[in-house]
Amino acid sequence: MRYVADQDDAIARWVASRIPHVGPRGFGACKAIGVVTDGGELVAGLVYHNWGPEQGIIDLSCAAVPGSGWMTRETIRVMYGYPFHECGVQMVTHCVRAEDERTQRILAALGCMMVRIPRLYSRECDGVLALLTQEAWDAGKFSRRAATTMKEAA
Repeated sequence: MRYVADQDDAIARWVASRIPHVGPRGFGACKAIGVVTDGGELVAGLVYHNWGPEQGIIDLSCAAVPGSGWMTRETIRVMYGYPFHECGVQMVTHCVRAEDERTQRILAALGCMMVRIPRLYSRECDGVLALLTQEAWDAGKFSRRAATTMKEAA
């Protein structure tokens, strides 16, 4: 797998088309990173949007081809390294449907705090806001900073 960071519009459209509550509306101004196979096939996209530089918060939306094996430790480091270490944000947010328990388990394992929000997607569809602070990321097992700290402690 390799990462593509110079095709924001195409990657953002690809991700938006795979998220029902985004669809053709898209993300607006955004930055995107694609996860591409060695053969050049886009198998996952990461879209950073709704950046609030004054607050230091950015939203992250993702989509992937099921079973593509895109979510590796390195991809997770790239996914959060960009907002925390290149943009300098203090928190990354994700919004997911309440019934998407698999994604919620993954986000919880990354150190996200979860907040259930009634009717976030419609009268019939609740959502969950997952919040990952820089401190939680840096202390987590997937951060290079945490890995370096663990090596130094050994």
